[in-house]
Amino acid sequence: MSGRREEILDAAIAIADEHGLDAVSMRAVADRIGVTPMALYRHIADKSALLDGLVGRLLAGLLPAETVALPWDRRLTALAHATRALAGSHPWAAQLLFSRPTVTRDGAGVVDAIYAALLEAGVPDAEVPRLERLVSTFVLGFVASEASGRFTAADDRRTRRGAIPDGPLATHARLAPYLRLPVDLAAEFDADLRDLMHVITAAAAD
Repeated sequence: MSGRREEILDAAIAIADEHGLDAVSMRAVADRIGVTPMALYRHIADKSALLDGLVGRLLAGLLPAETVALPWDRRLTALAHATRALAGSHPWAAQLLFSRPTVTRDGAGVVDAIYAALLEAGVPDAEVPRLERLVSTFVLGFVASEASGRFTAADDRRTRRGAIPDGPLATHARLAPYLRLPVDLAAEFDADLRDLMHVITAAAAD
């Protein structure tokens, strides 16, 4: 990556951290680094390419070299935890990663690493794309929900939605003690990942 392109992406991340992803534009980035918007086009074609570059930049940091030698399940778990940590540092990033495909080499490299882990687990080639989508959708969906506040006590609609005017829904009433938030989201994330590893192992055994 060229020094100027890296500077552009750094500026975009700083703007998103300060003002949210909607504030990121070619003009805002140009103003941030002290150039005209036209000067950016040699390095970034347009806003869509800028967002693609952000996806690649964010994903590139999720696979430190020390994870390469780990067994497949620990590599996937480490990647999932790195994604959650990323969303904790940059809450706007979760929705960007969840909603935008990976088209840069850095971004595709993370998907390729997931493919490699699934193959190492023994998943048949034909099933690898499906299992990768399952892994990615779970991890990104969880961290996007957490970052947006969907899993917080302040937005506790799981319990309230069972208390309809005509009387509580029977199953909601039965589960009410377990539906109340807050929950230990870190423990829940770990438990979900363990379940996901079991699903992958089962797919490999079929």
